[in-house]
Amino acid sequence: MQVLNQFYIKSIVSKALEEDLKPRGDITTKIISTKNKIIKARIIAKQDGVIAGLEFCKTAFKLIGRETSFTKKVSDGRKIKKNKVIAIIKAKTKTILIAERTALNFLNHASGVATITNQFVKKIGKKTKVCCTRKTTPNLRTLEKYAVKKGGGHNHRYNLSDEILIKDNHISSSNNLKDLVKKAIKTKKTITVEIENINQLKQVIGLKFKRILFDNMSSSQLKKCLKLCKNKYQTEYSGNATYKNIKQISKTGVNRISVGTITHSAKSFDSSLLIL
Repeated sequence: MQVLNQFYIKSIVSKALEEDLKPRGDITTKIISTKNKIIKARIIAKQDGVIAGLEFCKTAFKLIGRETSFTKKVSDGRKIKKNKVIAIIKAKTKTILIAERTALNFLNHASGVATITNQFVKKIGKKTKVCCTRKTTPNLRTLEKYAVKKGGGHNHRYNLSDEILIKDNHISSSNNLKDLVKKAIKTKKTITVEIENINQLKQVIGLKFKRILFDNMSSSQLKKCLKLCKNKYQTEYSGNATYKNIKQISKTGVNRISVGTITHSAKSFDSSLLIL
């Protein structure tokens, strides 16, 4: 699992800045006569939401200009109201102009994920966990999963090496679901088994593993399956969970609900940078 540390942040932000500056740099800022003057700027929230990604934002400015002073007015995971100040930057004019878009891209993307996650969490309360999936932006999974946690959500497995998750295509590729689960148990790894119907559930009930994931079931089907489980397993629902139906799903008593939307379809948070 990738750790969210300064090395990772610097690496990801450096690549984003490189994307924006190669091959000839910021040719517009080069013609600004006051580009070396120290100035101040504010990042303002243009909507209500939950903030995340401030270290990525700060690092973008710092990598362009070491002179940068970046003062956070709110911390990651905190709610903010429209028109409130998120951060104040003091740096050379060229530093702010060059880094602005990259910095805001990270901030707005992470805050967008945190904000939509928080909306789902508030909808169902604390009894059922809202989890993200592996449906993430390539190379930004660590940032997005971090943002989910800042929004009050939880992380599903980080990648394929975290745990054994037996899904529909694994089952289709195997001759026997029960035998496949038994093989998985011998590895002594954490195991989740995806179930599509009650017949599949009956095949694995009684085997010792951690979690059952119910895929694309109606609420009535889910309730029947949960009753059969008798609290012997952690339970999770996945598949087409939306803001509209998640409350109904949570009322079945399932422990976790995986929601791909909070990462793959999160709307960018709206903020802007204003030079003072």
